[in-house]
Amino acid sequence: MSADLGAPAHPIRGLEVPERTSGSAPPEPTSSAGLAAPAAVAHASDRGARIVAVAIALAWHVAIGLPAVLAARAEFAVPAVVLGGWALVAVVGAVAGVRLLRGSPLPPWPLAGVLLAVDVAVFVAVGERQLFTAANWVWGTLGWFFVLALWGRRVVGLIALLTTHAVIALVAVLGHGPDPADVARYVMYVYGTFSLPVAVFVGSAVIVSLARERAAVSAAGHGLAAERDAAEHALRERRDRLALASSAAGRVLGELAAGQVDPGDPEVQRRCMLAAARLRRLIAESDDVPDPLLHELRAAADLAERNGLPIDLVTIGTPPPLPVEIRRRLADPLNGILADARGWARLTVVSGPNEVVVSLVTPDREGPEATGPPPGEHDDGQVEHLYERDGSIRWAQTQWRR
Repeated sequence: MSADLGAPAHPIRGLEVPERTSGSAPPEPTSSAGLAAPAAVAHASDRGARIVAVAIALAWHVAIGLPAVLAARAEFAVPAVVLGGWALVAVVGAVAGVRLLRGSPLPPWPLAGVLLAVDVAVFVAVGERQLFTAANWVWGTLGWFFVLALWGRRVVGLIALLTTHAVIALVAVLGHGPDPADVARYVMYVYGTFSLPVAVFVGSAVIVSLARERAAVSAAGHGLAAERDAAEHALRERRDRLALASSAAGRVLGELAAGQVDPGDPEVQRRCMLAAARLRRLIAESDDVPDPLLHELRAAADLAERNGLPIDLVTIGTPPPLPVEIRRRLADPLNGILADARGWARLTVVSGPNEVVVSLVTPDREGPEATGPPPGEHDDGQVEHLYERDGSIRWAQTQWRR
């Protein structure tokens, strides 16, 4: 571009010039919709599984464990320890369940340590007669509270806690004498305490994972459909605009071919330049370039320079990603003025993360060819337009704010 150093400067009002960072790259657009939907589905599935786990643990503890404990309290070796352990686990389990449902679970290993301590105490205090009855509530209940303590963590931790629970129970069984029948009962009880909690724990994790994957596939499908619809809409719109621009250019060329207008007429030249600028922008706006807005403005500036207009293009900052409609509203109002400019022109683009301002300054002159929008401020809802003439210069500005 050739620069006219003697061109008069004009203040760009209402504009904050951001600090320019050398080597800065345009921010890449990020789309979180494809990640938010699978995450939301996974969260809903996980919350449902948490509710089920909390309900099983507390219901089993209250509906099955408590009646059996109260019915056999006189037969325990140390009834106070068995009842106190039940009450402690009920309180701790309720707090852990509420915290788990709220998404802020208690620290897992301190909670597991409390549960194992109660496990040891109850097996010691329950006595030999109640060792394999429902009154020894730690057999069927404690595994579910282990599930609450380690929810969302690896299944290895749950298996380790259940194994420790099985070892504690084995020591208690052997402490009352190595009866083969008791050992057989022990094996059955261990199988029950292992299988159900582990199945719920692993099954919930698998269901959450499958829900996330299916939601991701569905979101990707919807995203592709939306992109296809948007591309088809953009193609239809582009064809309409191309037909409009081609019609305007065809009318000028037809009048020239028929000898109805004079090629030397400044108004005819202006119409030709404006039609060429519109066609050039249609080509430029579909190019895959890092800064589409600057690319489109450079295309218009190149066309003006090839028609003999010295033009200075100044860019400050990097424009954020903008849709075609916004870029069009920023650039189109200046094309007509640029096509009508004589002598020199200065095109300035100042960009920030939340604002883009494009301004054009050209010499003013009298005559029917000095056309432009009416002076003053105009706002189409997304892009603000400013235009002023003072007899010496013409100043136009388009501004977009996020």
